[in-house]
Amino acid sequence: MNPYFYIAGTLFFTVYGQIILKWRLSSLKVILPNETFEKILFLIKLVFDPFIFSGFLSAFIASLFWIGAMTKFEITTAYPFMSLAPAIVFCIGILFLGEAFSIGKLIGLLLVVLGTIITVKF
Repeated sequence: MNPYFYIAGTLFFTVYGQIILKWRLSSLKVILPNETFEKILFLIKLVFDPFIFSGFLSAFIASLFWIGAMTKFEITTAYPFMSLAPAIVFCIGILFLGEAFSIGKLIGLLLVVLGTIITVKF
Protein backbone atom coordinates (compact mmCIF):
# COMPACT_ATOMS: atom_id res chain seq x y z
CA MET A 1 0.00 0.00 0.00
CA ASN A 2 1.26 3.45 -0.89
CA PRO A 3 2.33 5.29 2.30
CA TYR A 4 0.71 8.50 1.04
CA PHE A 5 -2.62 6.71 1.55
CA TYR A 6 -2.28 7.47 5.26
CA ILE A 7 -1.73 11.17 4.65
CA ALA A 8 -4.65 11.26 2.20
CA GLY A 9 -6.86 9.50 4.75
CA THR A 10 -5.84 11.97 7.44
CA LEU A 11 -6.66 14.88 5.16
CA PHE A 12 -9.96 13.39 3.98
CA PHE A 13 -11.32 12.68 7.45
CA THR A 14 -10.03 15.97 8.87
CA VAL A 15 -11.69 17.97 6.10
CA TYR A 16 -14.91 15.93 6.27
CA GLY A 17 -15.17 16.58 10.01
CA GLN A 18 -14.74 20.33 9.62
CA ILE A 19 -17.11 20.67 6.68
CA ILE A 20 -19.86 18.51 8.18
CA LEU A 21 -19.72 20.43 11.47
CA LYS A 22 -19.96 23.79 9.73
CA TRP A 23 -22.74 22.61 7.41
CA ARG A 24 -24.80 21.07 10.21
CA LEU A 25 -24.42 23.97 12.62
CA SER A 26 -25.37 26.39 9.85
CA SER A 27 -28.38 24.32 8.82
CA LEU A 28 -29.57 24.16 12.45
CA LYS A 29 -29.00 27.92 12.80
CA VAL A 30 -27.27 27.31 16.12
CA ILE A 31 -26.99 30.21 18.55
CA LEU A 32 -24.93 29.37 21.61
CA PRO A 33 -26.59 30.36 24.92
CA ASN A 34 -24.85 32.92 27.09
CA GLU A 35 -25.03 31.13 30.44
CA THR A 36 -22.24 28.63 31.07
CA PHE A 37 -24.43 25.76 32.32
CA GLU A 38 -26.94 26.21 29.49
CA LYS A 39 -24.07 26.37 27.03
CA ILE A 40 -22.63 23.07 28.29
CA LEU A 41 -26.02 21.32 28.10
CA PHE A 42 -26.62 22.74 24.64
CA LEU A 43 -23.23 21.50 23.39
CA ILE A 44 -23.80 18.05 24.87
CA LYS A 45 -27.12 17.82 23.01
CA LEU A 46 -25.40 18.85 19.78
CA VAL A 47 -22.84 16.06 20.09
CA PHE A 48 -25.67 13.52 19.78
CA ASP A 49 -26.84 14.93 16.46
CA PRO A 50 -25.91 12.17 13.96
CA PHE A 51 -24.10 14.53 11.57
CA ILE A 52 -22.17 16.28 14.32
CA PHE A 53 -21.32 12.94 15.89
CA SER A 54 -19.99 11.79 12.51
CA GLY A 55 -17.72 14.84 12.50
CA PHE A 56 -16.23 13.83 15.84
CA LEU A 57 -15.92 10.23 14.70
CA SER A 58 -14.19 11.50 11.58
CA ALA A 59 -11.61 13.31 13.73
CA PHE A 60 -10.90 10.05 15.55
CA ILE A 61 -10.50 8.16 12.26
CA ALA A 62 -8.19 10.92 10.99
CA SER A 63 -6.06 10.33 14.09
CA LEU A 64 -5.79 6.64 13.23
CA PHE A 65 -4.64 7.48 9.72
CA TRP A 66 -2.15 9.95 11.21
CA ILE A 67 -0.72 7.19 13.39
CA GLY A 68 -0.25 5.16 10.20
CA ALA A 69 1.46 8.11 8.51
CA MET A 70 3.82 8.51 11.46
CA THR A 71 5.00 4.92 10.95
CA LYS A 72 5.86 5.63 7.29
CA PHE A 73 7.25 9.19 7.26
CA GLU A 74 9.37 11.57 9.25
CA ILE A 75 7.12 14.18 10.82
CA THR A 76 8.97 16.91 8.91
CA THR A 77 7.85 15.23 5.69
CA ALA A 78 4.28 14.30 6.68
CA TYR A 79 3.19 17.38 8.63
CA PRO A 80 3.47 19.93 5.80
CA PHE A 81 0.73 18.01 4.01
CA MET A 82 -1.61 18.89 6.88
CA SER A 83 -1.42 22.52 5.74
CA LEU A 84 -3.44 21.40 2.73
CA ALA A 85 -6.50 20.82 4.97
CA PRO A 86 -7.32 24.55 5.23
CA ALA A 87 -6.82 24.88 1.47
CA ILE A 88 -9.24 22.03 0.77
CA VAL A 89 -11.74 23.41 3.30
CA PHE A 90 -11.43 26.81 1.63
CA CYS A 91 -12.38 25.36 -1.77
CA ILE A 92 -15.23 23.24 -0.43
CA GLY A 93 -16.50 26.13 1.70
CA ILE A 94 -16.76 28.39 -1.32
CA LEU A 95 -18.19 25.76 -3.67
CA PHE A 96 -20.71 24.07 -1.37
CA LEU A 97 -21.30 26.28 1.67
CA GLY A 98 -21.50 29.67 -0.02
CA GLU A 99 -18.53 31.08 1.88
CA ALA A 100 -17.05 34.41 0.75
CA PHE A 101 -14.32 34.43 -1.91
CA SER A 102 -11.65 37.10 -2.19
CA ILE A 103 -8.41 37.56 -4.08
CA GLY A 104 -6.56 37.83 -0.77
CA LYS A 105 -7.85 34.41 0.29
CA LEU A 106 -6.89 32.96 -3.09
CA ILE A 107 -3.36 34.36 -2.83
CA GLY A 108 -3.06 32.97 0.69
CA LEU A 109 -4.27 29.59 -0.54
CA LEU A 110 -1.71 29.56 -3.35
CA LEU A 111 1.06 30.49 -0.91
CA VAL A 112 0.06 27.62 1.40
CA VAL A 113 0.15 25.13 -1.48
CA LEU A 114 3.47 26.52 -2.73
CA GLY A 115 4.91 26.38 0.78
CA THR A 116 3.81 22.76 1.14
CA ILE A 117 5.47 21.83 -2.16
CA ILE A 118 8.72 23.58 -1.24
CA THR A 119 8.80 22.08 2.24
CA VAL A 120 8.21 18.53 1.01
CA LYS A 121 10.53 18.71 -2.02
CA PHE A 122 13.50 20.41 -0.36
